[in-house]
Amino acid sequence: MITTYLYALGSVLAVSLVSLVGIFGLSLKEEWLKKYIFIFISLAVGALLGDAFIHLIPEAFEGATNPLLISLLIISGILFFFILEKFLHWHHHGDDTAENHIHPVGKLVLFSDGVHNFIDGVIIGASFLVSIPLGIATTLAVILHEIPQEIGDFAVLLHAGYTKARALWLNFLSALLSIAGVILALILGDVSQNFIIYFLPIAAGGFIYIAVADLIPELHKTKETKYSFLQFLSLIIGIFLMISLTFLE
Repeated sequence: MITTYLYALGSVLAVSLVSLVGIFGLSLKEEWLKKYIFIFISLAVGALLGDAFIHLIPEAFEGATNPLLISLLIISGILFFFILEKFLHWHHHGDDTAENHIHPVGKLVLFSDGVHNFIDGVIIGASFLVSIPLGIATTLAVILHEIPQEIGDFAVLLHAGYTKARALWLNFLSALLSIAGVILALILGDVSQNFIIYFLPIAAGGFIYIAVADLIPELHKTKETKYSFLQFLSLIIGIFLMISLTFLE
């Protein structure tokens, strides 16, 4: 059993390190990043929508006994993030500190990604409780799943106003919530599977809200045909990456 615990904890640590994929952005010139960051934001939109509709929602419905409840939880996730962003906007306008220059979408992305990472940790922990080979396979799928999303998240944090170093650090801290998820799964055992069903649709609702309400309107600010085409292409690539991962699960 100790071996199982060590494998599980080591696996979520590896998943957390994937969040540092944005480190490549530290070497890029600020001017280049500002000019082409819309490409990575488009990738984030595709990854968020693809993750929600291709992975999270189908998995929630597959394990649910009450489809209506899952639908309501998806809507609840959307409404929760709407209310959360309202609160962040109120705080944003009433605060005169340096953080006041950070767009609320940055904090929304960190929160939603943190919830998602926590769920990943629970899934990985539950998989290792079944068998070590299953846990390793699940970890590999999660890592491949995280790479495009983490690149997109890093771009959104930069767009929100965070410096490159701070965006990288906060993204990593958000990823560490997967460790809390795996610890909970190991403590609760098989019971942890029951909680996943309720977290998945709420997370999906959050991803949908961020993609549709926050990021897509930002993409519409780009009017040039050439850049609009690159946006659409990047968005499709993000979705395609999520589709391709279904063949590895």
